[in-house]
Amino acid sequence: MKRASSLVILAILAGLGMGLTYWAQRSSAPHITGEQRLIDSRNLLDLLPPDSYDNQPLEQPLTLENITLTNSTLLGGYRATKADKPYAVLLRCQTLGYAGAIELLIAIDSNGRLVGVKTLKQSETPGLGARIADWPNAWLQMFSGKSRAEPGDNGWALKKDQGQFDQIAGATITSRAVINATHDALRYFDEHRQPLLGNPSHE
Repeated sequence: MKRASSLVILAILAGLGMGLTYWAQRSSAPHITGEQRLIDSRNLLDLLPPDSYDNQPLEQPLTLENITLTNSTLLGGYRATKADKPYAVLLRCQTLGYAGAIELLIAIDSNGRLVGVKTLKQSETPGLGARIADWPNAWLQMFSGKSRAEPGDNGWALKKDQGQFDQIAGATITSRAVINATHDALRYFDEHRQPLLGNPSHE
């Protein structure tokens, strides 16, 4: 009898334990999701000046997925607006570096000028190409303010390739890949400016 009672008590306690665990997971899930969204927001949106937009760009993804460009692939994008007017488009793209895929986030303002470029993922050689992952990044900052017209299509290359950009020391392939992907993004923006900027109030 005592054994049966003990088994019943153990079963009740186990049930309570599972119930409490389930409740704790359910109640903390929104908090965890919110924290992850905040981390993603900081990671993706710190390319933009804080006062340049007032929407939630990550909640307005653009319908871009696996669009093959000359030197890269577009994986997605977002639109940043202020007072319902487009400020910038953020394009996520992937290109092939020296050691593997490089994923970049490229922010282009409504006039077609680069706001900034940031590395999201990479597997380049430590101490060489992997320096593109540093943030802030002096080498990537040299693209800010540039556009497809300035320096022009022919200028979007390394100086050793008759272009206008220096390379990361010891990382020619990585540097070339990033420059080509950035140029791809600018060309894509220039050719699809209207649908990318859109009109959020009518979507």
